[in-house]
Parts: sequence; C-alpha cells; structure tokens
Amino acid sequence: MVYFDHAATTPMLPEAVAAMTRELGHVGNASSLHASGRRARRVVEESREAVASAFGARPSEVVFTASGTEADNLAVKGLFWSRRAADPRRRRVVVSAIEHHALLEPVLWLAAHEDAEVVELGVDSLGRVDPAELEAVLDEDPQGVALVSVMWANNEIGTVQPVSALAAITSAHDIPFHTDAVQAAGQLPIDFAGVGATALTLSGHKFGGPPAVGVLLLSREASPVPVLHGGGQEREVRSGTLDVPGVAAMAAAAAAVAADLPERQRHLAQVRDDVVARVPEVAPDAVLNGDPLLEPEHRLPANAHYSFPGCEGDDLLMLLDAQGIECSTGSACSAGVAQPSHVLLALGADTDVARSSLRFSVGLTSTKSDVDALVEALPAALLRAREARGRARS
Repeated sequence: MVYFDHAATTPMLPEAVAAMTRELGHVGNASSLHASGRRARRVVEESREAVASAFGARPSEVVFTASGTEADNLAVKGLFWSRRAADPRRRRVVVSAIEHHALLEPVLWLAAHEDAEVVELGVDSLGRVDPAELEAVLDEDPQGVALVSVMWANNEIGTVQPVSALAAITSAHDIPFHTDAVQAAGQLPIDFAGVGATALTLSGHKFGGPPAVGVLLLSREASPVPVLHGGGQEREVRSGTLDVPGVAAMAAAAAAVAADLPERQRHLAQVRDDVVARVPEVAPDAVLNGDPLLEPEHRLPANAHYSFPGCEGDDLLMLLDAQGIECSTGSACSAGVAQPSHVLLALGADTDVARSSLRFSVGLTSTKSDVDALVEALPAALLRAREARGRARS
C-alpha cells in the first residue's frame, strides 16, 4: 500500500502513541477532586501548556474539543450568537468561498435557522483571498458584521492565505477573526498571538496526534455562547468530560512537531516536489491546481493537487486504489458525494475539470519509492478512467 492521503489523516507519531498508551492505564476524571482526578487534571494542564507553547498561545487560550469540526462550530456559532446578542445589527458572517465543509455548513445553518447573512469572499485563480476585498466588505457595513472566518491553508489545493493581513483588517474594525488552521498545523509555523486571530481551529490527527481530539485557540477577550451545555468545563464554553489520553497524545504530537518543524517541512516538500516533477512525465495534460510557487508561504509543503482532463476523479481514485495507491478526490469529509469540488469551482474551473481532480498529500512516512509506485500506476489508471468516461457519455 502506498498512502498519499495524509491530509485526511496521518499516522500517529511515536511520541503520541507512547503518551496515549501510558494514560490508558490510568483512571481518573479530570474534574474529580480525589487523587486520581487531580492526577488526570495535572496531565490535562501540562498538555494545555504544551499545546499553547507549540502554537504561540497562552495556556488559558487552549480549549480542548472532540474534533476540528466541533471547534469550528463553537467558533462560528458561538461568536455569532455572542456578537448578535450584544448588537442585533450584527448578522453578517464573512467567509471565503473555499472553506472546509466543517466551517461552511455551520455558517449555512446560521443563515437557515438564525437569520444570519452570509457574505462570501471570492478567490483568485490560485485560491487566494484578496485583503482589499475583505476591507471593502467591512467598509460597507462594519456595524453589521458578526465575524470573519478565513482558513489558514486550503485542504484541497494547499493554497496559503494571508491570514495576518486579514486578521489586521478585522482587528481595525473591532470584528472577531477566526481561522481554520487544521491543514496548516504540522506543515507551517502557527503563532496564534503573532497572527492576531480571535480564534483558531486545530485537529490532532492532522499532525500526528489521535483522531477525535481538537483544539479551539480562543482569545481571553472572546466569550462565545456555548454550543454544548453541561458541566462547564473548558472556560464554560465547552462542557464535557475531557479525553485525558487523547489530550496527552495530541500534546505530545504538538511538542514533537514544534521541535523539528523545519526538518519536517524539508522532507514533506522534497517528496511533494518529486510528485510535482514526475506526474507530468506520464500525464502531460495534467494541471497542477493551486499556487505553482511551491514555497511554504504560498503552498502547503505536503500538497499536490491535479486535474486530469477526460477523467472522473472518483473513477481514477478507485483504479489507483486497485493498484495499491491511496489518494483522495478532495476532502475526506465529503468523499463519496457525487458533486464537483466547490473549491475548484470557486477558482473558475468548469464542472468537468472540477470533477476530474485528485489530491496527493504526503507525510513523514512518504518516500521516493512511493512516488515511483504512483508514476508506474498512473498511466494505466488514466487510460481506463478515460475509457470509462467515454462509455458513460456515449
């Protein structure tokens, strides 16, 4: 098996496995007052400190959740409700057109159920938001905007957004700025304080931690309305018994990534660049989507996203899978849904192109031999996928 789907989930790091295994042998609810509870609480707080250190935040700004999706929902819904309660005019939610569905769906839910007005920021042909467009949108009606949310880096095409510039614009208007940094973590340096965001989403399984553990980095000045109500854990904005083994494992992964991020970036970029160099050798009409400048300030170092004219992406994916090559048509959260990529459509691609794409995302376990296997398998898969497309249209 050759695994080119690290953007969907990447293997747990040995440090994370060790931390989780150690904690699975202990009992204790971190909210309990007895010795076992106090021990669990100590693990949680030490993990909170490690996560804060890795991502440029204060420990008090780390809110543990059960996933990146939950963190996005808490940020978007919670900040919207809080801001609207303070001023009923604040109904506008400004987002980019290429957000992950974990962000878009709660925004659309607010529009359908809470009378929110959604304002989509367009992107250029590389998938980048223009700060000037955000400035213009906010200047139209600054008192009517509840919040702005633009992802740090796109999960499909890997384009990195100018989040510091966007956060500065929202700050000048005294409007909260949230960024979904799920894909950026583990590939780019994340500095919550430095970027100036109000809230930032992370997900452990994207950078070597376990699945089902996420984080919302939340400024102390922000007071979102809770989405979950219960025992009042996590600053009373996210109730629920904490997963101590999962939290400890995610913190161990965060610390490990922070300790060797430059080397990690170098390895990811080296394998990704090999993919980018060699796929056109066997698929000369393949189109690299996203920013062709492969430096980390422009594109995630692990991302190579191609359109293959004349193919259905789903067909090509399954044909490669039959040869032991695992990749993705885009977000794993929407896999199996027969519709074109909303990200590519936002870039200006037509429907056929938006349905013909595959994402090859590499990780620490990826090697040159993996790229060799992909290049060997791709020609036959392309031939059969194009034949299948032709039969379907005849």
